[in-house]
Amino acid sequence: MTNREKSRWWWEARTIMAASAGNAFEYFDLTLYTFFAVVIGQVMFPAQDPGAQILLSLGVFGVGYCARPIGAVFFGNYADSRGRKAAVNLSLLLMATGTGLIGIAPTYAQVGLLAPIIVLAGRLLQGFSSGGETGALTTLLVESAPSNRRGFYASWALATQGIATMFGSGAAWIASASLTPEQLNAWGWRIPFFLGIMIVPIARYLRRTLEETLDEVTAAQSKQRAPITVMAANYKKTAILALLGAAGGNVTYVIFNLYMPTYAIHELGLPVSVSVGAGLCAAITTAVLAPLGGYLSDIFGRKPPQIIARILIIVLAYPAFMLISAKPSTLVLLATVTGMSFLLAMISGYYAHMAESFPKSVRASGFATMYALSTVLIGGFSQMIITALIQWTGNKTIPASYLVIVGLLSLIGVIFLRPHQPEPGDVLVHADAPGTAVLRPASLPEA
Repeated sequence: MTNREKSRWWWEARTIMAASAGNAFEYFDLTLYTFFAVVIGQVMFPAQDPGAQILLSLGVFGVGYCARPIGAVFFGNYADSRGRKAAVNLSLLLMATGTGLIGIAPTYAQVGLLAPIIVLAGRLLQGFSSGGETGALTTLLVESAPSNRRGFYASWALATQGIATMFGSGAAWIASASLTPEQLNAWGWRIPFFLGIMIVPIARYLRRTLEETLDEVTAAQSKQRAPITVMAANYKKTAILALLGAAGGNVTYVIFNLYMPTYAIHELGLPVSVSVGAGLCAAITTAVLAPLGGYLSDIFGRKPPQIIARILIIVLAYPAFMLISAKPSTLVLLATVTGMSFLLAMISGYYAHMAESFPKSVRASGFATMYALSTVLIGGFSQMIITALIQWTGNKTIPASYLVIVGLLSLIGVIFLRPHQPEPGDVLVHADAPGTAVLRPASLPEA
């Protein structure tokens, strides 16, 4: 490897790692809440019925998603007018505050209804900050990337979700295995939340080296007129298609990376160790293979890898849940989760696909808002809805129905979503792709 190649490799690795650190923190916290949903329900909510407690706990998890669109509008506008780097740093600090609130919240036995209110406040703050994190992060990655590697760069927005889920699952497993149930309920579940906050100073340090990709002319345009209003007036069709396309990936991630451990325990009767193993398999598969999905989108185009993977998810959803319901064994569960997570990883090119569909002046706002809406409308309450429907119907294949319906809508969005074409007034620092401006160090020649 030549010195030039080493320099490029190090610059790319540093950029991806620095930009993605905050996203990893966000999904680490989401994973912890999901794994400890049963415990949080028991200690924070006033219900005698364990089924009601888990529904209340998952309901608060879903309510946090409701704050995402508000955060997406705020941080999208902030990223489009003040800078992508400034937006991801601010969202990181707010996320840490929300996580801290959940970690220190007193129990229902100690303070009554104030306990779930504090947890709810923490989740709302987490939701508000994460609403803008993914949009600003993906925009920063796409605009920092060489023209032929945008899919690979942007895919790390999904890969870091897998990495965070992996560490979150590991932390939950260690806490569960090391402590008695009494210790876990009393204080042990809080430790991983506090450990997660340690990511914040690391991420802040890494992000010092990030190059800002928003140029002054585009920032001035965004300050004159709110990007969200520009998007609503001029890019409604793009926004709707982007929303549909994002929904499929979100619901697949939520079901197989976040919900499956709960499903394995409550619906399949498998032990906690097996459920945690399922979460780890899903996380590892997503983390390792998501960059491959982005890389394939750089080679074959954004749509072909996605369309194939999404069709396979739709076709295999029912057979997968019928199999694990009929034969709820460790091997069957892990194989099913790994296979579906592989297909999820293959649609990671959608992150670049979605970002490239908006012009630079509204890119962060467009991505953040549509991605956040997809999570709150489709992903946020999916765990609670699926759990309630299974309890009501007794049908353990309900998650498959959810996957198929959302998957078909998502497929429509992917097929018809197109890259933005430059228009008068668009700002291009260099025209290496439609509607995309990139600023990079002069010492780093473009690929």
